Amino acid sequence: MDISVYDVLIIGGGPAGSSLSYSLLNAGLYNTGQEKTGLKIAIMDKAVFPRNKVCAGWVTPEVMRVLGIDLTEYAKAQVLQKVSGFRISLLGQQQVENIYPGEPVSYGIRRVEFDNYLLQRCGADLILGEAFEKMDRTGNGWLVNDKYEAKLVVGAGGHFCPVARAIGEKGVSELAVAAQEVEFEMSVQQKANCRIKKEVPELFFLPDLSGYGWVFRKGDYLNIGLGRENKSRLSAQVKDFCEYLSSLGKIPADITDKFNGHAYLLYSHSVRNMVADNVLLIGDSAGLAYDKSGEGIRPAVESAMLAADVIQSCDGDYSKEKLRAYNELMQQRFGQRLPGPDFMQRLPDFVKRAVASQLMKTHWFTKKIVIDKWFLQKDQTQMPAIKGQLK
Repeated sequence: MDISVYDVLIIGGGPAGSSLSYSLLNAGLYNTGQEKTGLKIAIMDKAVFPRNKVCAGWVTPEVMRVLGIDLTEYAKAQVLQKVSGFRISLLGQQQVENIYPGEPVSYGIRRVEFDNYLLQRCGADLILGEAFEKMDRTGNGWLVNDKYEAKLVVGAGGHFCPVARAIGEKGVSELAVAAQEVEFEMSVQQKANCRIKKEVPELFFLPDLSGYGWVFRKGDYLNIGLGRENKSRLSAQVKDFCEYLSSLGKIPADITDKFNGHAYLLYSHSVRNMVADNVLLIGDSAGLAYDKSGEGIRPAVESAMLAADVIQSCDGDYSKEKLRAYNELMQQRFGQRLPGPDFMQRLPDFVKRAVASQLMKTHWFTKKIVIDKWFLQKDQTQMPAIKGQLK
C-alpha cells in the first residue's frame, strides 16, 4: 500500500483545523513564486463537506477580522445575519433588551456553510469521508490508518476528537457542557408568525446561571437550543423550554425537525494536556470554550493561530519539549486552567439564585457583563489578522 507523507496531518475539518492550515499557508511557508515549498499539510475528516454541524452559530466581528473574511463577498453565497443587540433574561422573568448603534456586534452564520467556506480556502490536501481509526508510532512521528505518515498530528476533531482519545486525553471525569439544538428553514407561514427579530437573538439563562437557552433567527432560518453543565434530564428540560417559548409565541408549535446533541469542555474546567510528542490539540479537542457563553469558534481560531506560531518555530522538531511553548501561549491568551471558584460560585445556591434574579433585570449587568464581557469578549486584546491571501 502506498503511504502519503506529510509534515502536518490535521484530524478535523472544522474552523480550528482549517484555520491552522490557512494560517500556516499565509505565513509564507508555501508560496514561493508559483511553486509550493515548505510544509506539506493535509486535513482528514470522516465527513464529506459541506456537512451539517450542530451549533448556535454566531461569530464576532473579531473572528471575521482575524480570518480576513470579506463580509460582502461571504454574504453573496452564505447566510450572514447582522446582530445589533440581544434580549436577555432569567428563564421566566421579564426580558431586558440592549441595542448597540452602529456596526454589528456579532454575525449569525450557518455552520454547514461557514465550515465549508473555511475548509475550501485552507489550501491543505483534503482527505474527506475517511474516519480516523488509529495512529502508530514511527521513528519520525506517526502513521495514521496505515496510510498517512506525518511528523506532527494535530487533533482538531471537537470534544470527541479521536486524537485526544488516542493519547489518553479524554477521561470519564470530564464535566462537559451538554447541549441540544435544532436549526431549520422556516415555512412561509412560520416566517410570517415569527416574533424573533433577525438582528436581536434572545437568551434565557437558567436560574442558577448553570447554562442558558437561546432563539436565534438567521434570515429564513431559526436556531433553538439549550445547554448546561449537567446532562441529567437535558432532553426533558429542552422540551419544557420549547413549550415555554411556544406559549409566548416566540417559536412555532409545529417544529418537526429533530433536536441534535453535542458536548464541549469549558476552558477553565478542562484537564486535557494539549501537547505530546508529535501531537498537538486545538479547538474543542483541547477543551477551549469560553466559560460563560460556551462559544467555541473564536478560541478555536485563536488556538489555531497560536499553534501555527509554535509549529513554525519548531523547525521540524515536534517533540513535546518543543511544542510546550503552545501551552505557555495558550495560558497567556486564555488564562489559568482550573482556577479557584469565583465569587458567584462560592455563594450558596439559594443566594446565587436570588442575586442572579436581581442582576438579570438590569440593563447594566446584561449589557456590561453578560453581553460585553461574556459573549463579545470585549476585554480581550486583539490578535493580529492572518496576513495575505493564497496565490
